[in-house]
Amino acid sequence: MTDLTDTSARKAPAPILKPVFIPAAGIIALIVVLTAFSPELAGGIFNRMNSWIVETVGWFYALSVSVILVTCLFLAFSSLGQIRLGPDHSRPDYSYTSWFAMLFSAGMGIGLLFFGVAEPIMHYAAPPEGYPETWQSARAAMEITYFHWGLHAWAIYVVVGMSLAYFSFRCGLPLTIRSALYPIIGERIYGPIGHAVDVFAVIGTLFGVATSLGLGVSQVNAGLSYLFGLPTGTSVQITLIALITGAATLSVVSGLDKGIKRLSELNMLLACVLLVCVIAAGPTLLIFNSYVENLGNYLQTMFHRSLDLKVYEDGDAWLGSWTIFYWGWWVSWSPFVGMFIARISRGRTVREFVLGVLLVPSLVSFLWFTAFGNSALFLELAGDGAGIAVAVSENMPVALFKFLENLPFAEVTSLIAIVLVVTFFVTSSDSGSLVIDIITVGGKTNTAVWQRVFWAVSEGLVAAILLLAGGLGALQTATVASALPFTVVVLFATFGLVRALRAEVTKLHDGEIVPDVAVSGASDIPWKTRLNEILSHPTKARVEKFIDERVIAALKEVAAEIERHDSSAHAVLDSDSAQLVVGHQDEANFYFAVKPKGCLKPAFAFPEFNPDDERGERFYRAEVHLADGGQKYCIFGYTQEQIINDVLKQYNRHIEYLHMVRV
Repeated sequence: MTDLTDTSARKAPAPILKPVFIPAAGIIALIVVLTAFSPELAGGIFNRMNSWIVETVGWFYALSVSVILVTCLFLAFSSLGQIRLGPDHSRPDYSYTSWFAMLFSAGMGIGLLFFGVAEPIMHYAAPPEGYPETWQSARAAMEITYFHWGLHAWAIYVVVGMSLAYFSFRCGLPLTIRSALYPIIGERIYGPIGHAVDVFAVIGTLFGVATSLGLGVSQVNAGLSYLFGLPTGTSVQITLIALITGAATLSVVSGLDKGIKRLSELNMLLACVLLVCVIAAGPTLLIFNSYVENLGNYLQTMFHRSLDLKVYEDGDAWLGSWTIFYWGWWVSWSPFVGMFIARISRGRTVREFVLGVLLVPSLVSFLWFTAFGNSALFLELAGDGAGIAVAVSENMPVALFKFLENLPFAEVTSLIAIVLVVTFFVTSSDSGSLVIDIITVGGKTNTAVWQRVFWAVSEGLVAAILLLAGGLGALQTATVASALPFTVVVLFATFGLVRALRAEVTKLHDGEIVPDVAVSGASDIPWKTRLNEILSHPTKARVEKFIDERVIAALKEVAAEIERHDSSAHAVLDSDSAQLVVGHQDEANFYFAVKPKGCLKPAFAFPEFNPDDERGERFYRAEVHLADGGQKYCIFGYTQEQIINDVLKQYNRHIEYLHMVRV
C-alpha cells in the first residue's frame, strides 16, 4: 500500500476534528478496556452478538451487498459512465499498467495469504451442503471462495472509492465519507449527521484493519513454528503484534514515505515470486484448466449465492462464520481501500473506474486462489496431501505452510510467505492509521505524526485484546458488528452517488452548450472582425490582458447586480484567471472562471509551403471553466455584453440543476 500523503508541499498539521476524533476514540477505548478486564465476559458477548446478527440482520447484509453490485454494473453500462472523476479537462495521473498494479496492492494482501489454502480446504472438508471430501465438494469449495473474494467484495470498494473521488475531485468537498451524503442532506454533512457518519467509518476501519492484523500474526506464528519450532499461542501472537506494530509505528514516526513505497513494491514482488513458484512447482496444467472452469462455475452460481441465506439447510452457523463475516470485513475495509483507490483514480471516467476496480483485482485474486486452493485440493483428492485438511481443521493459520510442505524448496517459500505477511502487516497498519487520521481531521492530508502513531498503536492494541477475548472468532464478530452501522452509511452513499450522477447527466443533456455570438444575442462586432479574432492565435500576453480588463469587468458587473438582489456574489482576479462565485447557502455554489490555456497551432496549409514553421508553436485560448471543470470553448474577443450573456446562460443552467437535485 502506498502512502496517501502529498509530500510536495508540507503544511502545518491540521487540527483534529473533535466531534469525530473524541467519540471514535472513546468508543474504541471503552471496548478495549471492557475486553481487557473481563475477556471471558467479552467473549460471551461477542458470541451472542454474532448469533444475533446472523439470525436477525444476515438478510440485510446479503441484500445490501447485492444492491451495491447491481448499482455498480448499472453505473458502468449506463450513460452515467461517461462522467469523469475530476474536472472535465482532467486526465488520469497513472497509466493503465501502474493503475492496475496499485489496485491489486490496495486490496486483500494478508487475507489472500491466510485464506488462499485454508478456505477452499475448509469448504471441501466441511461444505455447507452435500458430502465432504468429494470432487463435487471440491468444485463447490472453489465456487464459494470465488464468491467471497470476487465482484461483491470489490463492488463495495467501488461505491465508497467512487463516492470519495467524485465528491472530492469533481465537487470540491472534503475527502471523507460524509461527502457522499451531500446530495441527500446538503450542508448538514458538516453537522452532527456528518460527524456520526465519519465516527462509524473510523470504528469500522479500525476493527477491519485489526482483524487483518490478527489473522496475519496468527499466520506468522504458525510459520515460525513450522520453520523454527516457536510455540504457538495467544501470548506469542500478542508479542508478535507488539513487535510488528512497533515497526509500523517507527515507520510512521520516521515519515519515510519512500520506505513505505518500497515495502509496497516488495510486497508485490514477493507475492509474484510466491505465486509463480506455486504455479511452476504445482500441477501447472490443472491450475490453468481449473481457473477457466472456476470462472464459468462462479458466473453461473453467483446470483443464486448472492441471496442464499441457508434457510432450508439450517446453515446459520456456517453463514455467520463465512459469508456474513466477509461482507462485514469488506464493508469495514471500504473507507481504507476506497480512499486509496480514489486517490489513484483521479481523472478516470466512472466506466473506467467501475470496470477496472471490479474486474482486474478480482481476476488476479481468482488466479491466486486457483493456484493455492486448487493445488491443495488436488493433493487431497489424489491422496498425496499429507493431511492438509486435518491440519487446517485443527489450526487454520498453518494451512499455507502445510501446503507448501508438499512442494520443492518448502523452507524457502515458507520464509517468503512469512516476510510477505509481515510487510503487508506494516504497510497496512501505517496506511490504515493514515486513512483514519484523514477522516478524523475532516478530510485534510497534512496530519500530525502523533495522531498517526495513536491510531497505529490502537490497531495493534485492539487486535491483541480481541485475540485475548476469543481468538479469531472474536475478531470476526467485532468486524461484522462494527460494520453493521456503516453498511447503512454505504447504502445511503450509493443512493447519493447515483442521484448526483443522474442529475449531472440530465444537466448536460438538457443544455449542451457550444456558445457563439449569435446565441449570445449581440451583433456589435462585424463578422470579419470576429473571424479575425478566431484565427488570430493570440499570445499568452494578449489573452491575459483580455481577462484582466474585459472579463473581470463583466464578472464584477454581474456580481454587483446579484448583490443588489440580496444574494452573495464576488468576482476576483487571481494569478491566472478571472472568477465569479455566487453563493447558495446550503446548496452548491455557482462558479464561473476564464483561464488562459496553451494549445498547439493548427496547420492549415501544406508544410512544405512554410518550412520555417516550428512544430510545437503555441497560442492561447481564453477558456471557460465551471465547477465541474473546463468547458472546452473559448470566449476570446467577446464584448463585455457577450461575456455577461454567456455567464447568465451558464448560471441559468446551474439554477435548473439545483431544481433537479431538490426533487
